[in-house]
Amino acid sequence: MKTPRLLLLILIALGSQACKHESKKTERADFKKQFDQYKVQGCFALYDQTNDSYTFYNEALAHQPFVPASTFKICNSLIALETGVIKDEHVVFKWDSVVRFNPPWNKDQDMQEAFKNSTYWYYQELARRAGGRQMKYWLDKVGYGNADTSGGVDKFWLHGGLKISTLGQIDFLRRLQSNTLPFARRNMDIVKRIMIRKDTLGYVLRGKTGWAILEKEQVGWFVGYVEKKGNIYYFASCIQCADKDNPEFVNARIEIANQILANLGITEK
Repeated sequence: MKTPRLLLLILIALGSQACKHESKKTERADFKKQFDQYKVQGCFALYDQTNDSYTFYNEALAHQPFVPASTFKICNSLIALETGVIKDEHVVFKWDSVVRFNPPWNKDQDMQEAFKNSTYWYYQELARRAGGRQMKYWLDKVGYGNADTSGGVDKFWLHGGLKISTLGQIDFLRRLQSNTLPFARRNMDIVKRIMIRKDTLGYVLRGKTGWAILEKEQVGWFVGYVEKKGNIYYFASCIQCADKDNPEFVNARIEIANQILANLGITEK
């Protein structure tokens, strides 16, 4: 009877030590200049899988949740495929003839193109076809941010209740890449394909941008991961600006992250 008790105590001790494990962290205050040049506030986080280490700019803000805006298209695509709303990335939806400010949106397109163009109406239709109950079910099952779908089935990720932190974005991407999300492998593979932004001899970069204009500020995102030489670098950048007329804001979402990734030697300058 003593042996099982001893083993139990050992297991408890080992479990306690495992819970205390923390990834290495580095704060890079010098990355402030990337944000300052575009007159925005924000944070950046990168997780180096091989070295189990995080690099931060403004780590405190990386824990604060914001609306995911179009970065939610990653999860929205997975839900649409898993629920059978569409069978693959080549399903075309007819344009509703409403002329919107972004010309690439104003035509028929499939999910692959809609993801690339961040076509708002296409993803609204995906969410409507899945329905509010299914969207809520999958957000809860995935554990995506706060899983709050209040504010309308076709806009909760932009002007509604859904919020996710910078670190939450990285956690979601890590589970997608490692195929540990509760979706079929086929569906995760499709989404990984449409996420590719750059495929070079040296590395593959997958990612998604996001942009929301709220009552008091603009919120912008660029999230994704880079596969390079057997390692994976997950990144998420979230920026905010009270000036809704800041002409640099749209480019800043991407350029800040690109400059930092290049500075770290992960991508080319």
